[in-house]
Amino acid sequence: MTLALDTPARPEGTRAPSAAGLRATARILARPDSVGLTRLPVLDGDGPLALRRVGAPGRQARVCVVGAMSAPLGGDRLGLDATVEAGGALCVTAAAATVALPGRTGEPAHYDVRLTVGDGARLDWLPEPLISAAGSDLRMTTTVELAPTARLVLREEQVLGRSGEETGALRSRLTVRRAGRTLLDQETAYGPGVPGWDGSAVLGGHRAVGQFLVVSPDFDDRPADVRLLGAAAGERSAADEGQGVLAPLAGPAVLATAVAPDALRLRRLLDEAARSAAAG
Repeated sequence: MTLALDTPARPEGTRAPSAAGLRATARILARPDSVGLTRLPVLDGDGPLALRRVGAPGRQARVCVVGAMSAPLGGDRLGLDATVEAGGALCVTAAAATVALPGRTGEPAHYDVRLTVGDGARLDWLPEPLISAAGSDLRMTTTVELAPTARLVLREEQVLGRSGEETGALRSRLTVRRAGRTLLDQETAYGPGVPGWDGSAVLGGHRAVGQFLVVSPDFDDRPADVRLLGAAAGERSAADEGQGVLAPLAGPAVLATAVAPDALRLRRLLDEAARSAAAG
């Protein structure tokens, strides 16, 4: 179990959002010690982003993000910075889905995630889904900086609208750089004001979309094969179960992209992708 050598998190949920929205940034720093365990010298929650250390066997430290208040609301500006220093190992999960909600000002909310992974280090970034509720407007960015021998496992899931409601506006950008060079840079947009987002060329009527990314030096000598997932593999109905594809990137990485009717079936597809990526 990782020993507690961490700075205490500041009290969460004590600040009421202003009319202009809430400003909050949470920070995680993971650092290996002399015996190979990963410590958390910085575990600093802020506003709605409460951070909880989770016991885990082995050298990897584990952190769970817990929502301390409803967020992001329109006008909020939230951030989460996580750094894994050389040789460290960190897994970040979440206690529940993040729900983007409309605010009082009509302004969009912003949620910026910045991840840095050093040489020989590993980061598993495995949050729960992001739900875009009706009337919300969220701009989300995830930026990852990887050292040449860093390893990354990243899952991203987006659900467009809660049960029985329309989706809000959601714009999301994922940028991954390895050794200073761009490995992946993609931007998606769904909901009101985005032409064709629900058409057959994009989501085809589905309401859940996600991706699973693995970056590892192992793929330098053993590139991944293209594999179809779910209904795309001819095993099930696309309307019932969704579909996806797992494909290598131009670099030591593999990316799965999937669409499904709901979050549960999307997770099944991404779990299938995870098993395929692990099996090579």
